[in-house]
Amino acid sequence: MITDKQILQHIARQPKGTAGFKQLVRELGLRGSERHELDDRLRGMRRRGELLEIGRGRYTLPNAATNKNLAVGRLSMHRDGYGFVTPQNDELRHSIEGDVYIPPNAVGMAMHGDIVLVEVGERKPGGRAEGRIVKVADRKHATVVGTFHYGDKAGKAFNFVSPIDEKITHDVIIPAGMEIPGEEEEETEDEGPAILPRRFSGKRQVKSQTPHRVIGAEARRKVDPEDLEGVVMDVRITQWPTHTQPARGRVIEILGYEDDFGVDVEIIIRKHHIPHIFPAEVLREAQDIHPTVSHKEIERRQDYRALPIVTIDGETARDFDDAVFARELENGNFELQVHIADVAQYVTEDSELDDEARLRGTSVYFPDRAVPMLPLELSTDICSLRPHVERLVLSCIMEIDRAGEVVNYHIHEGVIRSAARMTYNSVQAVLDGDLRTRNEYEALIPEIERMKTLAELLNRKRIRRGSIDFDLPEPIIEFDEQGEMERVTRSERKFAHRLIEEFMLAANECVAGYLDSRDLASLYRIHEKPDPKKIYDFEMLAVSFGYSLGVGALPVKKVEFYDQRRNREGGRGRPRTIDLPQEVHITPRMYQKLTQKIAGTPEERILSFLMLRSLKQARYSEINDGHFALAATTYTHFTSPIRRYPDLIVHRILKAVLAEQSHNNLSGNGDDMRGSSPWSKQQRGDDRHAGRRRSKHQQQIADQHRDERSGPIAEHILHDIAEESSQTERRADEAERELMEWKKVKFMRDRVGEEFDALVTSVTKFGFFVELTDMFIEGLVPLQSLTDDHYTFRENTRQIIGERWGKQYSIGDRVRVLLDRIDQMQRKLQFAIVEEERKPGRAANSDKKSEKPKGMESRSGKPAKKKGDIKRRR
Repeated sequence: MITDKQILQHIARQPKGTAGFKQLVRELGLRGSERHELDDRLRGMRRRGELLEIGRGRYTLPNAATNKNLAVGRLSMHRDGYGFVTPQNDELRHSIEGDVYIPPNAVGMAMHGDIVLVEVGERKPGGRAEGRIVKVADRKHATVVGTFHYGDKAGKAFNFVSPIDEKITHDVIIPAGMEIPGEEEEETEDEGPAILPRRFSGKRQVKSQTPHRVIGAEARRKVDPEDLEGVVMDVRITQWPTHTQPARGRVIEILGYEDDFGVDVEIIIRKHHIPHIFPAEVLREAQDIHPTVSHKEIERRQDYRALPIVTIDGETARDFDDAVFARELENGNFELQVHIADVAQYVTEDSELDDEARLRGTSVYFPDRAVPMLPLELSTDICSLRPHVERLVLSCIMEIDRAGEVVNYHIHEGVIRSAARMTYNSVQAVLDGDLRTRNEYEALIPEIERMKTLAELLNRKRIRRGSIDFDLPEPIIEFDEQGEMERVTRSERKFAHRLIEEFMLAANECVAGYLDSRDLASLYRIHEKPDPKKIYDFEMLAVSFGYSLGVGALPVKKVEFYDQRRNREGGRGRPRTIDLPQEVHITPRMYQKLTQKIAGTPEERILSFLMLRSLKQARYSEINDGHFALAATTYTHFTSPIRRYPDLIVHRILKAVLAEQSHNNLSGNGDDMRGSSPWSKQQRGDDRHAGRRRSKHQQQIADQHRDERSGPIAEHILHDIAEESSQTERRADEAERELMEWKKVKFMRDRVGEEFDALVTSVTKFGFFVELTDMFIEGLVPLQSLTDDHYTFRENTRQIIGERWGKQYSIGDRVRVLLDRIDQMQRKLQFAIVEEERKPGRAANSDKKSEKPKGMESRSGKPAKKKGDIKRRR
């Protein structure tokens, strides 16, 4: 088995730094399926920018293509025409700070999301750099969703589609005759870049009769084919833009008018290129699975069918992938049973189902429907732990003492028969003493109360070790009987939610520890410590509220530089000085103590949100780097294999390990997984070329393989899965978040001119953002809308201050606003201040504002909010 690292090293050793496919096959001694694997790896490395294709079948490293200072990365465009490229070259990424800025005149014909080759120019103090795009290495997506316009109505000589994604600044010309999808076009679907085996590269065929497997009904108005003006369409690009020609394309799908019921979801799905149609072969594979559990399978597993095991999920959940049970042991400890649907029993490696699950990466949940990772035959039936039916599970059985510590645990295959399908509301009602609910679940009351006690012990244990718990509410859209939006409210967090979260966290940690202790290659959920700059920024903001993380004086390096723009006399102007934060000691307990300190205060929501932004985003990795927010040295995702692909991979690894352990026990080799494992490093290195003489290159490959950890799944494959899964998770989060904002804007259309109480949540140079007190809705108060004075933004204090009267607008202020207008193009709400109603309402406007914590001289805040490690579901 070959790795990306070996391919890159081999190409780098070539005299001109280039190599062709046939050359690589010959010199690396590859045969049979290894040739196909090489093709897949070259394709993936080209897509990620690790290799450049300089001719048909010839590849080179990016920095070997020229002697210029080059970077390869993904382009992220801004609607104003400029962009940023995040370098993927390790050396360059460490030598510059942040992304490479691309001015509008240096973007060329690249489009948002493309992998591009960038010539990096002069670096500014702090490592920031500017560059220009010299080549598009790989296009991200072959389709664009947008609104159709007739050229004569828009004053143009051609019909075109205007992309809905404002980051795509190119209109797409639709030649005559390409406005209506042809039959061959309806049978294809673009899934974005290939991340899987070769059959997924480019387009993949999807039969037209294959239904959209999306939970939730849709209704859309019929479109008159004679009048397509304003209709939203999905377009395949047939000709990429050049310096002299705009992009051209053909319509592959007509979605309807943007305001039609359900079309907003369809737009978001296509805008974010979320795979939403199951190919016919995937559905056939799912339908061929026999739902009945055989007696032979039951006999070889631990049998838990007699226990009152329950599932606890949301009211609208249809996929139940976890079930729980707790009881007291004779020694006074608790036994916690967490049973997770054994999806890996049905979704096997290299099957059509597995390929599709890896492509999707995760289920995507919208307010009124979902795009599942697995077909409904599996996600809501065969794998779902439905009540009163036998289901296969992977079980984590933990013994927990009265201090909340796991003193022992066992992981094995099991079978259960869920006693009840409970919801968070019903569990909470039982705990709150609701008589009607307690009568309904009378037999389960002792168990539920026992689980409450155990969850409290686990939570106190996590608090002791410093785990951070941001209990921020999330928006929920409520619909009436006709499916129309009725209101936007905040989610209600109940102890029943925390109960399940604590149990899932405990099981995830045990599984991670089980695999890590055996030094097996696996997937982990990691969360790295925050960057010094983020800590610094948050501390400066926290001080204005009278708080601190307690990190003490932050080391700051002062750097002086001249602005690149010339002054009027042609000189370099006055030098500027900037502060560059240096490495600082930070622990999760510091965050935890601050969250406890601000609990119940008016500024709790603001500071909690800013703290969350100061943290990095959790991600998947084959390297166990621990989880900062959970204060856990080892953590993984094991508890949701129906809706997350990394969980399915962890299950697959576990089942292989358990099978090998069972074989060893039968052979008398005991529990020791190391020397007798079929994945031992020595075997993997030696068996590779057994029976034939090794070349020098083959010996190098064998030696390098010994550097990887062993396991049922090779470490380099796990690396690819971790990268892909992190990307699909971010894609799902962005899609869910964007649709929620669309829904909010649509809900507010009829409320222009109304007044609301609001909280200032962010202050910028162009205005400040407010969140309505009674609704989870945010909008901007533009700086130019403040007409009672001349206001300016003070970057050092993050305030907007009137120059004449000194009126201030700061984060945390309570204000009265009026919904002034709605920007339909950008789908943003714009508010105006109702002057006479403004009132201060935060600690920063009181005497507390002037207090400075002892030893405090700095602060931090910025990355995207990440959910999923503390909160179990959206």
